[in-house]
Amino acid sequence: MHPGHPIGTIHLHRDPVDFRKQINGLAAIVEGELEMSPFADALFVFINRGRTSIKALYWDRNGFCLWQKRLEADRFAWPRGERFAAIHQVSLRELQWLFEGFDPWHKNVHKPLNYMMIS
Repeated sequence: MHPGHPIGTIHLHRDPVDFRKQINGLAAIVEGELEMSPFADALFVFINRGRTSIKALYWDRNGFCLWQKRLEADRFAWPRGERFAAIHQVSLRELQWLFEGFDPWHKNVHKPLNYMMIS
């Protein structure tokens, strides 16, 4: 996103898309398949089949913006499987984690401990 552009909601499209699609094709997926408005205050994020590239689409005042990130090595973590809806909403922090190589769905957090006594 360009500096100063506020980000509303962030939606990840669960299923891979053909990356030959550009603005019109991706906006058609948002409108037709996801039944959402591509003009909403939202960022729509798509992944390719190999999970090596991400495209992000959003409406900015008077036109669509589309940007892409391609990994030279490795793959992006991505919500997969039926436990996720076709469109999965994430926070800005989770999106940043994705870009940095973390997997927000398989967090290795410290396990809770339940003690009864200290001695």
